[in-house]
Amino acid sequence: MAKHERTDALGELLAPYAKAVEADLAAWLVEPDVPATLAEAMRYCVLDGGKRLRPALVCMAAKAVGGRAEDELVRRAAVAVELVHAYSLVHDDLPAMDDDVLRRGRPTAHVRFGQAMAVLAGDALLTRAFGVLAESDDARVAALARELGGACGAAGMIAGQVADMDLCPLPDGLDGLRYIHSRKTAALIRGAVRMGALCGRAGPDVLKTISEYGQSLGLAFQLIDDLLDATGTAARVGKTTGKDAGRGKRTHGALVGLDGARRLGSELTASAVAALDRLGSAAEDLRVLARLLAERTR
Repeated sequence: MAKHERTDALGELLAPYAKAVEADLAAWLVEPDVPATLAEAMRYCVLDGGKRLRPALVCMAAKAVGGRAEDELVRRAAVAVELVHAYSLVHDDLPAMDDDVLRRGRPTAHVRFGQAMAVLAGDALLTRAFGVLAESDDARVAALARELGGACGAAGMIAGQVADMDLCPLPDGLDGLRYIHSRKTAALIRGAVRMGALCGRAGPDVLKTISEYGQSLGLAFQLIDDLLDATGTAARVGKTTGKDAGRGKRTHGALVGLDGARRLGSELTASAVAALDRLGSAAEDLRVLARLLAERTR
């Protein structure tokens, strides 16, 4: 099968989940009495763009352990994860961080609304994520909030950003890079599948299986992102490319070469797929997703 056909297959796999979460985001994103300028910025940062990978992972993981993607708690978890992801992109793009001007083919939030509003919109998206969860009276909300807080907090996604900006000591070579990627990217991807599994009332052994899948998938996803930054174009990828090399950042391509990075990506994808063996056919969408993500071109 040609690569462009595989890329189309990824879009087809994610499309139903993207459509569902887009509707829920539009309904649950902004609370009453939010200033109109802030509400506009929040919508700009979240709606009408992105693969919606992390919400899809929530839903697929819930189904893989016997739950239903249509359940309200699953839908709320999916929205919460996407709001956290959107906030992280807004803040990552700021001049004090990665200083990007293009995201999903559009001007980044600070370019469109100014730095102050971008910071505040990001803050609002993060706090709204936990509000969306808390509006449910389901007994599993506390576990979901704990999972999301750990994934995006000071030992998770934020730690990864601190390390990525050389604001803390790191090991040399691949160990340091894995420290960054396991927190900056894999933590929220792992958290997404764990939240889906928690919604499906998974037990400890199944949660361990799902966690192994999410960790390997998250590392593979970031590795492919590095390769796209090194080899892609802004028009194709939808964001500025070549910036990692220009800033001397740690990447797999710089450490082991592009071919070595591709081999490592294949190994991580295989590990993600193998982790799902015990879940049988119920996890087939998760397996297919891992393989398609490994072949993406944007």
